[in-house]
Amino acid sequence: MINHDIRAREVRLIGADGEQIGIKPLREALQMAMDQNLDLVAVAPQAKPPVCRIMDYGKFRYESQKREKEARKNQRVVKVKEVNFSANIEEHDFQTKMRNVLKFLREGDKVKCSVRFRGREITHADLGKKVLERAAQMASELGVVERHPKLEGRSMIMILAPKETK
Repeated sequence: MINHDIRAREVRLIGADGEQIGIKPLREALQMAMDQNLDLVAVAPQAKPPVCRIMDYGKFRYESQKREKEARKNQRVVKVKEVNFSANIEEHDFQTKMRNVLKFLREGDKVKCSVRFRGREITHADLGKKVLERAAQMASELGVVERHPKLEGRSMIMILAPKETK
């Protein structure tokens, strides 16, 4: 709330340079702000009495939007890509899937490598674990194992994260 939107009889006033002015009637606080060609902004409207500050509200909003835009520019959304292997995968298929894993890690995405066991393959879970460990070993220069191979239901899952590069 700014200027005439403030609905209180008296306010605790903070000056433009941050010093405490004290508790003043709203009309007097508005007059002090207008004398300095600034706005009266309620910074803590729920307090008793409400805390108001004398500031240039337009400049304040501009600077806060600029800070938010800068923060958004610096953040990176990490996606999780999934690559499915099988327990008895052939060499060429493995190489093709590994190319995708390495590409995703280079792009900065996490990779969820999974081996789905069909039928009686589940009795040979060690084969799936070997496939995932081989994938982790091949991707070791671009990524690190965030979650080691673990059997969940009929799937064995491992998560690779990209190494931090600056």
